[in-house]
Amino acid sequence: MNHILTRRTFLGASVAAVAAATLAGCTNPSVARILPTDPMIAKFEARRAATGTTVTQQLTAGSFDTNMAGTTLKTWGYNSSLNGPLIRAKTGDLLDIPLTNSLEEATTIHWHGLALRNNADGVPDITQKAVAAGADYSYRFRLNAPGTYWYHSHVEMQRERALYGALVVEDPNEPLAYDQDWVIILDDWIDGVTGTPDDVLAELSTGMGAGMSGMDMGMKYMLTGSNSDYLGGDAGDVKIPLHLFNGKSIQDAEVLKSRPGNRIRLRIINASGDTAYRVGVPGQKITLTHADGFPVEHREVDAVVLGMGERIDAILTVQDGYTPVLALPEGKKGSACGLVSTGTGTPPDAAALPPVLDGVVTDGGRLKADESVLFTRKSPDRIHEMRLTGGMEKYDWGINGRRFDMKDPFAGSFDIAVNDRVQVKVINDTKMWHPMHLHGHTFQLAGNGARKDTVIVRPKETVTLEFQADNPGQWLTHCHNAYHAGRGMMGLFSYVR
Repeated sequence: MNHILTRRTFLGASVAAVAAATLAGCTNPSVARILPTDPMIAKFEARRAATGTTVTQQLTAGSFDTNMAGTTLKTWGYNSSLNGPLIRAKTGDLLDIPLTNSLEEATTIHWHGLALRNNADGVPDITQKAVAAGADYSYRFRLNAPGTYWYHSHVEMQRERALYGALVVEDPNEPLAYDQDWVIILDDWIDGVTGTPDDVLAELSTGMGAGMSGMDMGMKYMLTGSNSDYLGGDAGDVKIPLHLFNGKSIQDAEVLKSRPGNRIRLRIINASGDTAYRVGVPGQKITLTHADGFPVEHREVDAVVLGMGERIDAILTVQDGYTPVLALPEGKKGSACGLVSTGTGTPPDAAALPPVLDGVVTDGGRLKADESVLFTRKSPDRIHEMRLTGGMEKYDWGINGRRFDMKDPFAGSFDIAVNDRVQVKVINDTKMWHPMHLHGHTFQLAGNGARKDTVIVRPKETVTLEFQADNPGQWLTHCHNAYHAGRGMMGLFSYVR
């Protein structure tokens, strides 16, 4: 990773050096950990295939004014946009992302789903010091696997504004046949409509408390009574005023022009903080092809459910007229939608769209990996048990009974070594579902399941996954419900010598 020193950043000294000092200060001297500044990180980066091509995209994090469903509001985003720039590159390309922080607080960028060099992962106080207000910083790393990914801030509740964007890594030898490519970012929106994400977290953090008896009791943001049989019960914690499809509400749906018979590759990204989305086309099936960037055995379905942080690629064959791609918040009210138009007919009235998507419904965690990406069979070298703990009463989410503390990140860490095959049993002891995400790696679900980096874990369910420890450093794992993570449901996979 290159750190750009300017007048604005000089006083901040070396970000990498400060991050290393922070981690070293918390390190048990009896354990030799491979920190983000270790020379081994660069050696592993150099082994990755390289095309010799550099793809550059300037990103500026800042505030801007926008209009959403008739409401004028101020929020934060990259390059003054609700969706940051779509970055496209190819496997083996070097990604060069100069970041200018025009916010009034520190920020970082996390590259969600990528197996990249540890010191480019964008986790403050773990892989780098956060980029100060008014500072510049550069993320540089090679892209080693094709797929649909995304990037977002990893500082507290910043992602719950609009500090995110899509990253598509194309395969030079793409085997999938399609005519068009439509990147779709779904989001549950609060900022500037009913409050701010920080307001929401502050209220949730007080917990439901004794005597609430399942009622709102005047809570402005906390949602009670939401239910999804598919997710195993309580669907979410937060009242959501708007659901967005590429930054647009359903009253102002995005329209993609196409032709009858065209095959559109839908690249669907759930960037929301508290909402799973059920996505489908009313009256028409879609074919699922990828989960979290990796190919799966193709499956024809009526709808697919995505937890926060998950991505699904699907093929839609275009019919004449207007075709709605509908995203329904699982267990909550509202909807989001985009339209495919062949130039004939009239667009459907938003109020006339169906309120449910049923039939054959699945999610990425229930798909099978394509044989081309199956891990070779191997007995695990290490087995870790990760219990998801906490609840709504105190809003004290954690892992193995511990709420993560950035000041002591190695407390309760899951220690691993280079070349280990690591098996993780994720046991959900809570009454809510959690989309669990692992940084810097993809895992394979048991029984030749999909290769993923984020998976839905239902209440009282155990999910077994394995990954190859082939990317040294310090890697966060956490619930991708922003409010659960914000209250401590995080842990650390720590490479040790």
